[in-house]
Amino acid sequence: MSEPLRARKATEGDLTRDLSFPPLPEPLTVPVYDNHTHLEIADGENPLPPEENLRRAVAVGIKGVVQVGTDLETSRWGADLADRDPRVLAAVAIHPNEAPVLAARGVLDEHIAGIAELATRDRVRAVGETGLDFFRTDEDGRAPQLHSFEAHIDIAKANGLALQIHDRDAHGDVVSTLLRVGAPEKTVFHCFSGDDELARICADHGWYLSFSGTVTFGNAKGIRAGLEVAPRELILVETDAPFLTPTPFRGRPNGPYLVPLTLRFMAEHLAVDVDELATDVARNTERVYGEW
Repeated sequence: MSEPLRARKATEGDLTRDLSFPPLPEPLTVPVYDNHTHLEIADGENPLPPEENLRRAVAVGIKGVVQVGTDLETSRWGADLADRDPRVLAAVAIHPNEAPVLAARGVLDEHIAGIAELATRDRVRAVGETGLDFFRTDEDGRAPQLHSFEAHIDIAKANGLALQIHDRDAHGDVVSTLLRVGAPEKTVFHCFSGDDELARICADHGWYLSFSGTVTFGNAKGIRAGLEVAPRELILVETDAPFLTPTPFRGRPNGPYLVPLTLRFMAEHLAVDVDELATDVARNTERVYGEW
């Protein structure tokens, strides 16, 4: 199996960014997990293979990661990686932005069936990332997204798996879908992008809020407001690597080893001890995904 499968797609803003990986942060005293990362995506001047990414993560107190698929190919890749590496669990899904593309080719249901098959594997512990994205998808693409989202919800419930939700500019529709169809027992808002209002809705329904490097961004007041009201027993941490690198390295390549930067920022913002927060986050992560 080749590693990695694909390179990060460059954007105009990427052309002038610093492509070097940030240095290792101070290790955490209480280890935690990165519950959402994409190890298959190459990035930076010297892309880190999965083994090096995981080595760096362990060195700074990251006990394990959830490798997340965005299509059938990367989902199968992640499930295979989890089978051979005890530091990795897998999440499998069709990303909402892929759903309209596959629907136009007439193969969306075929690919969803492939995800359903992968979801039966022992070290696949979540269905994701799935959900709704109204930022990149126009009106014509919303029906396939919704069809795919509902099918993924059914797969998660049928297999007793967590659901990792991608929610971009679609908070109301994501919430209404979960309430209409019935959310899985363990539902995670990956890379939480809402505010205190959405956080309270999540709290009312026992849905988990996973915070990425975006919580450290200067313009993320709404996300920090969500963090402030989120029950501690529902808080998770992630990188979404190689994207969303936390301050002060925003724009540079991300990796699971940078989780400590986000966690320490969260602890400082909440005015709590970082070890105390890490203990809660690690416990929450294991409650959602089980043991590594």
